[in-house]
Amino acid sequence: MSIKRVALITPPYHSGVVESAGTWLNVGFVYIAGSLRSAGYEVDYYDAMSLWHEWPAIRQRIAAFKPDVVATTAYTASIVDALKLLDLAKEINPEITTVLGNVHASFCYEELLAEDNANVDFIVRGEGEVTLPELLDCLNSGDDPKNVRGLAFRRNGEVLVTPKAPYIHDLDSLPTAWDLVEWPIYTYRAKNNARLAIVSSSRGCLSKCSFCSQQLFWAQTWRARSAENFVAELEMLGEKYGVEVAMLSDELPTCDRQRWEQILDLMIERRVPVKLLMETRVDDIIRDADIMWKYRRAGVEHIYVGVEAGSQETLDLFKKDTRVEQSKQAIDLINKADIVSETSFVLGMPDDTPESIARTIELAKHYNPDMAFFLAIAPWPYAELYPELEPYVATRDYRKYNLVEPVIKPKQMTMEELAHDLGKAAQKFYMHKFRNLDSLTPWKQKFMLAVFDILINNSYLADQMRAMMKDGKQMPPEVRDMLSAVKLGKQVHPDQSSAVAPIP
Repeated sequence: MSIKRVALITPPYHSGVVESAGTWLNVGFVYIAGSLRSAGYEVDYYDAMSLWHEWPAIRQRIAAFKPDVVATTAYTASIVDALKLLDLAKEINPEITTVLGNVHASFCYEELLAEDNANVDFIVRGEGEVTLPELLDCLNSGDDPKNVRGLAFRRNGEVLVTPKAPYIHDLDSLPTAWDLVEWPIYTYRAKNNARLAIVSSSRGCLSKCSFCSQQLFWAQTWRARSAENFVAELEMLGEKYGVEVAMLSDELPTCDRQRWEQILDLMIERRVPVKLLMETRVDDIIRDADIMWKYRRAGVEHIYVGVEAGSQETLDLFKKDTRVEQSKQAIDLINKADIVSETSFVLGMPDDTPESIARTIELAKHYNPDMAFFLAIAPWPYAELYPELEPYVATRDYRKYNLVEPVIKPKQMTMEELAHDLGKAAQKFYMHKFRNLDSLTPWKQKFMLAVFDILINNSYLADQMRAMMKDGKQMPPEVRDMLSAVKLGKQVHPDQSSAVAPIP
């Protein structure tokens, strides 16, 4: 076998959720493409999802590149389209070797390698930067893939699983392929379509959340790039590719306070112009109360913390290892630093009722984040919580496991009632926020107007937000006028569409 050309392709799945705020690149492919090139392979980094390409265009690009290997990636909601992509590759050329990776494939390989998925040749379990080049080198040399760690594949009618590959610890040494990224398509709507990168400063998660995939994928381990290496990359992305905003893909960038503070100090010292969007844990924000000013001065503009539940009982079920009152404290600290605060609440559990959802909405108002999203619990088939949820699973259509469409049927609600209440939750929360828009700082007011424009014109919540406008008589007249102007496409402030946090 002679393998030289590898196509890395994202499946064209869309749910209307992450696409609302902007277009996000696949940073995993940036690393894997870099590793493949270092191993001597020619790579096509093809983000069919972000390009919004449909199947005829995908077929055309595969045929034009003539790859020897097509590799794709899938979380649970996109797995159906990932399998369809590999079917298409084999249809174009049956000799193409197909590879599937990411969280869903890492845990559901038995199901994915069933006989009716005959077009999946190999599954990479875990990180791909070492495993994928080793697999291709193995195939080129005529060796047996069973000698490559981190794989699953079919042989003689059975699924063969090789030993788990060790995690990559020297993250600074990993090559990247930023030059293959089709940069013009990656933008952040909330800042006037600023050029957006997804970056990674660490890998892993030490949390034990029972509903989440990440603690399983990383086996509760955590590794990090050095502060110098990471900040140098941000500088390069800004200078070379015009990146203005970077979202951290890390589950827990702040795990090591010393390293995280070094990152902030370097960004302040070097005046790195790239703004950061990030998520972290509630207790890390509380721990960092004394350096929140550094977050702000370094250019952190937006922080998501996962509140997830409104009761301590549910938090304990989710194994969040936090107290309800800590969530309010963390959000207050983020707001006090004049950083956009965001959180989410997981609803649709078996015991949820209209009354419990209403209580969660009131709690969200009390917590007072700038943004809150009310998500439908997705019963990942590999999550620790799954056995408890399985009796209530109403659909096995993985495309609906997107945190928007209800998948679990509560004991005392229909699926239609749950879907309705999820939408109404967002409507009621944002009605409350916009009634109190004048309590925010000027830059946050502009940011929230940009958010409203996104919600009403580009999101799955559009219908609820338009209904909110009809109920806007309860809002202050000046706020109602601003929101109406946004809806009509007018510009409320000369610089409204480019809301930027002023440097303190």
